[in-house]
Amino acid sequence: MSEIARLSDDVNSYERLAQRTSDALVLLELAEGESDEESLAEVASDVEAMESEIASLEVIALLGDEFDDYPAIFEVHAGEGGTDSQDWAEMLLRMYQRWFDRRGFKHKLVELTEGEEAGIKSATFTVEGRHAYGLTSTERGVHRLVRISPFDSAKRRHTSFASVDVTPEIEEDFDVEINPDDLRIDTYRSSGAGGQHVNVTDSAVRITHIPTNTVVAVQNERSQMQNRAVAMRILKSRLVALERLKREAEVNAIRGEKRDIGFGSQIRSYVMHPYQMVKDHRTSVEMGNVQAVLDGDLDRFVQAELRRKAGAAED
Repeated sequence: MSEIARLSDDVNSYERLAQRTSDALVLLELAEGESDEESLAEVASDVEAMESEIASLEVIALLGDEFDDYPAIFEVHAGEGGTDSQDWAEMLLRMYQRWFDRRGFKHKLVELTEGEEAGIKSATFTVEGRHAYGLTSTERGVHRLVRISPFDSAKRRHTSFASVDVTPEIEEDFDVEINPDDLRIDTYRSSGAGGQHVNVTDSAVRITHIPTNTVVAVQNERSQMQNRAVAMRILKSRLVALERLKREAEVNAIRGEKRDIGFGSQIRSYVMHPYQMVKDHRTSVEMGNVQAVLDGDLDRFVQAELRRKAGAAED
């Protein structure tokens, strides 16, 4: 039933656009016949709005992977660059929160580790909404910031790095076997927001899957039991994602293919000095308004990457 509801939304969107196109054509014919400049301007405005909606529908048509409609586990990690990179990771965190809000995604912070002087070392979210994983997965990779450092008294230009990792949040009925003997479970005192409670009880949970060295930490829930349940759900999702990547690597090895984007290579640069520019290195899409991007205006980059991936799959 949920799949029918999703497909119905897509069909209804298409039918609305088809009707608006038909209405615009009728209005255009009348406006041209009567040389009505006001109506012609109205048609032009309608066409511009429809082009944006059509682009969104085209993107939806590109999302057909097994996990594209799943919720996502979205992580931001500071990289090389010390305090500057931790500050950059926090800037990315804010950028993605704003983008989630723009798209109507529900997002919940489950873990945040603050930096020593400023910013954050890492943060983990769960993200829910239509095509949450399919859309957010386009942001996976290393993001580079070039700016005059606010932490450098000499006001020199610094380059900072932070990475984004995204995995689908697997449904409960997905078949994943986890041997309890393979787990190390540690509890500790939470340090994030949540009131006095987090400071007086060992409610935070860290689970380590020993065979894969996969570590999950959750501290945002109020009880140890709740944090443990969320941590196990995230661990399960990560193990499925690891197995899937392993299968893909085996297939690529057989085909002799190489990945376009290797681990640690930047997918996008955000330059704030000596000029203003955001450039995606996978698609060559550029935008001069850096502040708009940092305020969550990411759709053009996401759409371009989905089109690039679809073209690469066809090749």
